[in-house]
Amino acid sequence: MKHTTLLILACLGLTIASCGGGSSEKAEESTSTTTTTTTDTATTVSTETPSEKLPGEKLVATSDCLGCHNKTEKVIGPAYVDIAAKYPSNDENISHLADVIIKGSKGTWGDLPMTPHPNLSKDDAKLMVTWILSLKK
Repeated sequence: MKHTTLLILACLGLTIASCGGGSSEKAEESTSTTTTTTTDTATTVSTETPSEKLPGEKLVATSDCLGCHNKTEKVIGPAYVDIAAKYPSNDENISHLADVIIKGSKGTWGDLPMTPHPNLSKDDAKLMVTWILSLKK
């Protein structure tokens, strides 16, 4: 009985983790490189950190968007570069696409509907769209 309960809890945990949760407070992984140079008189340490992700890119990475979208290839929904190719980056398109993310849609890219994200703020959705539209091919 204990093994069955543990198995069910493990499966439930994996299911919840795979859904993304939509939280923008997930831990960010960072990569840094440290170089140490030693001379007879001193040791110099320099640290190089890759450029930070843009705010919209961070929001996309911590949401459930990547379950249906990819930067360069169609998954369930269109690739981000295809969205960027279709919509010029201007205030009207950014506002419209932010509404699409929040309210969901159907028919623009095929028969499958895009799931609404009603807990996402309009400002965060605009940051996400701004980043997506910056990905011109």
